[in-house]
Amino acid sequence: MEYIPAKNIVTKTNSPGSWFGIDYNMNIYRGCCHGCIYCDSRSDCYRIDRFDTVRVKEDALPIIRDDLRRKVKTGVVGTGAMSDPYNPFEKEMELTRHALELIDAFGFGAAIATKSALLKRDLDVLLGIKEHSPVICKVTVTTADDGLAKKVEPRVSLPSQRLELIQTLREKGIFAGILMMPVLPFLEDSEDSILSIIKAAHEVDADFIYPSFGVTLRNNQREWYFDRLREQFPERDLVSEYMKHYKNSYQCPSPKSKKLWHVFSKECERYGILYRMPDIIHSYKKNYQFTQLSLFD
Repeated sequence: MEYIPAKNIVTKTNSPGSWFGIDYNMNIYRGCCHGCIYCDSRSDCYRIDRFDTVRVKEDALPIIRDDLRRKVKTGVVGTGAMSDPYNPFEKEMELTRHALELIDAFGFGAAIATKSALLKRDLDVLLGIKEHSPVICKVTVTTADDGLAKKVEPRVSLPSQRLELIQTLREKGIFAGILMMPVLPFLEDSEDSILSIIKAAHEVDADFIYPSFGVTLRNNQREWYFDRLREQFPERDLVSEYMKHYKNSYQCPSPKSKKLWHVFSKECERYGILYRMPDIIHSYKKNYQFTQLSLFD
């Protein structure tokens, strides 16, 4: 494993509380080996060289401990924004697990985004955090089709395994749901595909689904994505479709976005699944307040 230096790991978000109520960001790993064809973190603007090589921030746990100790206020610490905290190396290294233990010890909440069923291992720590602070688990599901997922997310837990993860979390009382993003135009943006995810979410008692009907494409990420489309779907000229509709645009919404949103919101309402950000934040935070100063200052 390659180590890289870091001065701070737990940092304040640019817009505290607006994205799933997260106040602080925490990324222990740099890069990702899941191989998802659409990953935005591959973009040039993030300056992550050798993105497919996972590296670890040196002395991560002592740095996280000191970062949390210095915070004037507690809050929700989010992880998974730039790289999945449950990559294959986490199984042996347990850095994410030990970081969650520190979050628990210092009285913070946790917001986890992942595509990995390995999260189930740390359920005991999440239950400890839930005793005093909010916990939310966001599990990415862009298609309920395991076969399609193998092409767009080749080295990660299958959607069926991720849905099983959500079911386990919910059975233990953890607030958990689906990040349905990106929904890839011309691949995943059919009504049937969206409805199948909602139906599966209902069956595993997911608290929420938060969608984005489209994908973002920037320099380097765009080239990677187009190359993977040619490899995985040689029978379809998807790259021409993208260029025709979006040219070099950063935002690439599905041509069916408005119709999909109508179908999606109606079905979520029918099942009682949350899908609006304010409602999701209110629901998982409603029994907690973060007004105190850190006891460790």
